[in-house]
Formats: sequence, structure tokens, C-alpha cells
Amino acid sequence: MNTKRATAYKSPSAGDYLIASKSCELMNLQYFLQMGKLVQCISNLVHALQCERGASNVFLGSCGEKFTRERQSMVSASDRLRAEFDKALSEIHQELTAHPVSSRLLNQLASALHGLEGLPELRRCVVARKVTAASATEDYSTLIHNLIAVVFEAADTAVDPTIAGLLVAMVHLMNGKEFCGQERAVGSAGFSSGRFDRALSERMAHLIEAQERCFEVFNSFADDGSLELWEKLRKNPREAEIEKLRQLGTAIGRYKDLDPALADEWFRLMSERMDELKKIEDSVEGCFHARCTERFADARNSLAHQETLITSLDAQEPASQPMLVLCDSGNEQQAGESWASDGIGQQSGRSIFDLVQEQTRRLQQMTDELQSAREALEDRKTQEKAVLLLMAHRRISNDEAHRVLRKLAMDQGRKLPEVARALVSMAGVLK
Repeated sequence: MNTKRATAYKSPSAGDYLIASKSCELMNLQYFLQMGKLVQCISNLVHALQCERGASNVFLGSCGEKFTRERQSMVSASDRLRAEFDKALSEIHQELTAHPVSSRLLNQLASALHGLEGLPELRRCVVARKVTAASATEDYSTLIHNLIAVVFEAADTAVDPTIAGLLVAMVHLMNGKEFCGQERAVGSAGFSSGRFDRALSERMAHLIEAQERCFEVFNSFADDGSLELWEKLRKNPREAEIEKLRQLGTAIGRYKDLDPALADEWFRLMSERMDELKKIEDSVEGCFHARCTERFADARNSLAHQETLITSLDAQEPASQPMLVLCDSGNEQQAGESWASDGIGQQSGRSIFDLVQEQTRRLQQMTDELQSAREALEDRKTQEKAVLLLMAHRRISNDEAHRVLRKLAMDQGRKLPEVARALVSMAGVLK
């Protein structure tokens, strides 16, 4: 007669899941340590592509007479930084795909990589002057937008509030700098032609306002060191010179003819501004990396401490009498939970209970602190949805849709995100 030997089964304990909770935090922080390198590579590559775009704009606008050598040097720099981006992405590829944290992040990476694949063809068209300066600028801008959006989606996956806040500051600074680059292209086109028509002036005004919105959010989340650099940029005498040229570009109908020589001065000033913005980006990224390293070390030490403590509790004699354990959920609106300990001794049970409570309160505090960062990201998403909705419904351009959204907010005396949310909620009605 054959008999099967029964295998002992040990039910997972509260301590097992406490350790798993801590381990999950540690894995998330390790992921962002690796992601930080990718973010830095994206920042560097975006800046190189912005420089390449500016040089290509001048090259095409001058019918190939200016910036030929400068542009080629910038292309080489972009290629070198593209290789660094590819290497950083390959290093984190396993973590991104084996345990996906966001389908939106992966999809955005696909969009960015697809755009980079088309870069050689765009460059060939620029060299052969088969595209206009405006068309090339738009193609470069789309590629840059897709790269910045990767950082945006990464910020949306952060669960540590200090890390999330710095990524929110980073992505809004990058967007503000990108709008600055687009403004450089618009101004170059207007000044080099000696005049700004209504469309060009309105485009410049939109880009100026878009920058200010981005920098406002940046100021709310950036670290002190980066904010000091920002204040230094604002106080630079160059900013007053830029403002004077901006007034010339946005004063529709007031100035008939402008000195084309202003184009070179405008390009120089805006390029210097973008270089300084890149230094602030580097400062935020440095703070982000330091914060990730610090939080990872803290989480690792905390995990080791709890593993030691729980092991010592497990070694204690089990109690003969079960006890009732009450657990506060951390939310005042929700009742606490309770369960029978079934063999957990009073001393051990009370210690496990304290650890559960401590982790619950800490996670709730992190959730509360994350709220402002998540709201900033959600506001941006909602505004983009509202703009796309207006573009489709009214058959207007991106700039016009932004102007309509701003006008609605001013007319109603409401904040832009509020109006955007109202429009998105009416999406079904507008279709």
C-alpha cells in the first residue's frame, strides 16, 4: 500500500508581508537610481538636438551660407550623446520590460526610439535643403518632445515624494527650455526676414507664456541649489536685452521693418539663455541622483533592521492564548481592521502590530506628500487632452487651441487646469 507523505505548509505571516513591503520600496528606489542615468542622458541628448536644430535653422534660412561647419560639429555631438542614451537604456532594459511599471512609459520610449530612427533622413534633407527651416524645426521639435515625454512618464511612476518632486521640476524645466528653443527659431525667422507677421508674433507670444507656466511649476518643486541658479539667470542683464527684442517681435503692426542684423544678436542671446538653463537642468539631475542614493541607503538599512527584528520575534515562544490585534488603517474615514492572532504571543504580536502601524502611517504620509506632484503631472496631461480636443473639434492648430484655452480661462476667471478639466469632461458631448 502506497502512502503519500504529507508536506508541511507554513502560512505566510504578517512579518513576511512587512518585509515584502519594505523590499518593494527598495526595488523601486533601485529602479530610479538606474532611471536617473537615463534621465541624464535624455537631458544631454535633448540639449544637443536643440543646438543642432538651431544650427539647421540658420543653415536653411541662409540658403546654406551660414553655420555649415558649426552644424556638422553639433551633429557629431548629438550622435555621441545618442550612443550614451542607447547604452543607458540597454542597462535598464531588463528592469523596464521584465517587471513593467508603466505601459505609458514603455510606449513613450517606443515613440522616442522611432523618432530617433528617422533622424538620419531628416539630416540628409537639411543638407540637401529639401526642407524649409519651419518644417525642419517642426520635425526636430517632435523628436525632442517625445524624449522629454519619457521623463514625464518616469515622474508619474515615482512613489517617493522627494524623488517625484524633483522629476516634476526636471520635466517642467526641460519643457520650458524647449519652448525657449522654439522661440529662438521663431525669432530668428522674423528678425532675419526683417518683419514679424501676425502669425509669427502670436506664435512668439504663445511660446513666451508657455515657458512662464513651465518655470512656475519648476519653482514649486526644485531644490534650493537649482533655484539659486534660476534666480541668477533671471538677474542676468541678458534677460533685459531679450525682453526688448521680444517686444519688437510681438508688437504686431507697430514695426514695419526690422534690421536683419538683429537675427544674429537674437540667436546669440537665446543660445546663451538655453545653455544656462541646461546648467540648471544638470543641477536638478545631480540633486535627484543624490536623493535617490540617500533614500536607497535609508531603505536598505531599514529593511535589514526589520528583518533582524522580525527574526528575533519569530524565535520567541508562541503564546497558548490567542489575542485580538487591532490595526489603524491610517485613514480617519476608514475603520481600523482586527484579526485573531492564533498563536502570536502578546509581546510578539504587539511588536508586529507596532511595525505594521509604523509602515502604514509612513506610507500614508508618502501618499499625502505625493499629491501635489501628482496633481502637477495630471494638470499637464489634462491640458494636453483639452488642446487635442479643441484642435479636433474646431479644426485649429496647436497654438490656436492653446490660445482658446487661455481665453476661456480668462473670460471665466478660472485657472487653466480647471477649464481644461471641464472641457475634457465634456469630450463625449463635443464629439
